[in-house]
Amino acid sequence: MSFYRGMTCENVTIKGDKGTPITAYVAKPAGPGKFPGVVLIHHLPGWSELYIETTRRFAHHGYMAICANLYQREQGGSSDGNPDDVAAKVRADGGIADSQMVGDTAAAVAWMRAQPENNGKVGLFGSCSGGRHAVIYASQRKDVDACVDLWGGRVVMGKEELNAKTPVAPIDMIKDLSCPLLGLFGNDDRAPSPEQVNQHEAELQRLGKSYEFHRYDGAGHGFFYWHRPLYRVEQAMDGWSKVFAFFGKHLAK
Repeated sequence: MSFYRGMTCENVTIKGDKGTPITAYVAKPAGPGKFPGVVLIHHLPGWSELYIETTRRFAHHGYMAICANLYQREQGGSSDGNPDDVAAKVRADGGIADSQMVGDTAAAVAWMRAQPENNGKVGLFGSCSGGRHAVIYASQRKDVDACVDLWGGRVVMGKEELNAKTPVAPIDMIKDLSCPLLGLFGNDDRAPSPEQVNQHEAELQRLGKSYEFHRYDGAGHGFFYWHRPLYRVEQAMDGWSKVFAFFGKHLAK
């Protein structure tokens, strides 16, 4: 495994859903490339320090990485708001529309594929709501080569949970899943619960999809989040090894 301690990091502007300009954070390993690409879909706490650091972590491991600010519209077009305040507003508004997320993420994927340093392969990475969004995107689009879902809740949804922003449950979309899927889950989590993970896995098996799920005892929601009491060192480090092995397998060229 190669590590790239040198990297360049910057904000770029991309044309998101319906052509709306949004800001994205980019980290590129130093060197000539070619590098596989990773598009990060942030969680409901937003375009936060955690996701900026995680973008750089992928660059350290030899991936070009981009993470778009999916909540910029809720900041009045600015990318400088306090992530906690922005997330509170988004949560109060019932989240963002799945269709808007797909449009914004498509712009990040297109940006990555247009870079001369990219090797032609792009993976998705998301946790919490971002994991759910990654599953949706990989089921609606065919321009990514691998998808990582970390404890994405509300993949399994009851009819009473559906609304204008989330009109279709992701589990009803995965018949169209277009790439291999890696899922990591804590057995103490309630969103998704182990029973919901079982439902998700059973549907993937029924459909004959390429996937691997790993479940961790002693871990709940957000066990990668090193800045919170949810963090579980042993489970997180094993999970990261699985993420890099999965991307190493499916994004190499």
